[in-house]
Amino acid sequence: MAILSTPFFGSATTRSADAATTVAPTPTALSTSLASRLNWLRAGVLGANDGIVSVAAIVVGVAGAGGSTPAIVAAGAAGLVGGAISMALGEYVSVSSQSDSQHAMIEKQKRELRDDPAGELDVLTGLYEERGLAPATARQVAIELTEKDALRAHLSLELNIAEEEVANPWHAAGASALAFTLGAILPLLAILLPPDTIRVPVTFLAVLVALGATGALGASLGGSRIARATIRVVLGGAAALAVTWLVGTLLGVTVF
Repeated sequence: MAILSTPFFGSATTRSADAATTVAPTPTALSTSLASRLNWLRAGVLGANDGIVSVAAIVVGVAGAGGSTPAIVAAGAAGLVGGAISMALGEYVSVSSQSDSQHAMIEKQKRELRDDPAGELDVLTGLYEERGLAPATARQVAIELTEKDALRAHLSLELNIAEEEVANPWHAAGASALAFTLGAILPLLAILLPPDTIRVPVTFLAVLVALGATGALGASLGGSRIARATIRVVLGGAAALAVTWLVGTLLGVTVF
């Protein structure tokens, strides 16, 4: 950073202000924010993927058993609603636990700042020294950031979280349910719109193409190999559809 290579000329106030400006938006905090957004997007892709596979397996299985169009609609709609609710509940419970943990850490940090502000200033100074600042510079930066927003400074550098970015379980539940629903609509349309004689092959094709797209997007967001991840998702989806169709065919039961 420029502050490390600049001679100590000028007033202490000028130097410390430059230092505060340089290090306040820490790379860790910025990367954490970006990672959080990518995780949300990747979770949405996975939710849509679950919706595609789950509902496709249901409707293909019912079609294989000789179910009528009303039976397929009923089974698919039930799978969509049940799956969306299940995804929402699971996400709500998971994110609630994460949110509770984050709130507990924030409250703990608030108590430490209230009960031992001098000790917390020393901690912040030490953290900036570990990042490469000279002791005097690190101290001045810590003082100025503490005066501006002590809690934010400690949460960002010490705990790697931001108070305003604590996950909302209701938002997570809604996003998960929506992603699942959007994914589930595809196999429903794919099996209902074509003629009865070709609806199962059309559903297979539509689902595998959609899984290829979601697999590639998820791999891209996760930084993994796109080809390998896409093939894995497509093969898994194809296996699920084949098995459920085979089970439905072997049962040979007309639902209605």
